[in-house]
Amino acid sequence: MGSEFVKLGIIGIGNMGSSHVKSILEGKTPDIRLVAVSDRREARRQWAKETLSEDVAVFEDGNDLIESRICDAVLIAVPHYQHPELTMLAFEYNQHVLCEKPAGVYTKQVREMNEAAAKSDRVFAMMFNQRTNCLYRKMHEMVTSGELGAMKRMNWIITDWYRTQIYYDSGEWRATWAGEGGGVLLNQCPHQMDLLTWICGTPSKVRAFCHEGKWHDIEVEDDVTAYLEFENGATGVFVTSTGDAPGTNRFEVDMERGKLVCEDGKLILHQLEVNEREFCKTATGGFDKPKCTVMEVETDGKNEQHPGVINAFADKILGKGELVASGEEGIKGLTLSNAMHLSSWLDETLTIPFDEDLFLEELNKRRALSGKKEAKDITFETKGSY
Repeated sequence: MGSEFVKLGIIGIGNMGSSHVKSILEGKTPDIRLVAVSDRREARRQWAKETLSEDVAVFEDGNDLIESRICDAVLIAVPHYQHPELTMLAFEYNQHVLCEKPAGVYTKQVREMNEAAAKSDRVFAMMFNQRTNCLYRKMHEMVTSGELGAMKRMNWIITDWYRTQIYYDSGEWRATWAGEGGGVLLNQCPHQMDLLTWICGTPSKVRAFCHEGKWHDIEVEDDVTAYLEFENGATGVFVTSTGDAPGTNRFEVDMERGKLVCEDGKLILHQLEVNEREFCKTATGGFDKPKCTVMEVETDGKNEQHPGVINAFADKILGKGELVASGEEGIKGLTLSNAMHLSSWLDETLTIPFDEDLFLEELNKRRALSGKKEAKDITFETKGSY
């Protein structure tokens, strides 16, 4: 680049975008220089003018920010449908892209975005900040290395996404098929969709039950239970909701030589002395069980979250390091959430890859009937999700 820092523009300065602005102002991203922001809401633009230096340009529209060519890179933090179109425009203008989750609303659109990225020589990254968490990094290492044998089963209960009605009323795009494209699967759970596919792989079959407006006055899903099957015969269950209080976050992966349980900020390994498959076939007692040792897994303790992803993005641009997650990987978790939606809509088990045209057709039916609501001008302190 011929520069010691990256000139960044942030498109969308709502809950997440303003959080990224604050990280930069607090010096958490030393190789980033904020040079521009944009937002369609006047109140947010006014906040930017009052908070940022005069050197930071303030735009009303993300397209205008990109087309101004004053940035080396953009961070996209706007409603989901706009992620692919803004990303592709930025590539057109030779800019690097860091995109907030999810990559988009439907895989067909995201596939086009990935094709545009492949034709570009720009850096493309996803804001999958949960991949910086030492617990999930260690799970990925232990599961994918094969040291515990093949996966037999996974279960994830992630119901600590509790949201009140006023949260959903705070933005006209929230919790609508036309504005957001989905509910808990598209807003809160893209991180879990990504981590599940990153650690366990993409399932081959999905049967999901997505309950729409079960706990809130919304048109999209706020309660999901899904059964998964993987290529090697392993099975899984994924449960999520924004209506449970208190909620649970327990991620369990059962393998041939043990079990990993991630819960309450700890990763616990139940280590078998022998491979369970071998033990099952050779044991002489019908009620025998393989010996098991339970221990807490040691990690490096690092959990850099959003600033860590931004710093890795800058390092990649400046030739000093690698990304936390490439942008092209965003389609994997979205494939899983799209499959869950379509399975529920059709009331049947879905095989992956699925019919992307059929998914879009079903989504568009819901977008056509999607209601409009008046947004209350409310900004919440972000906790890692829109």
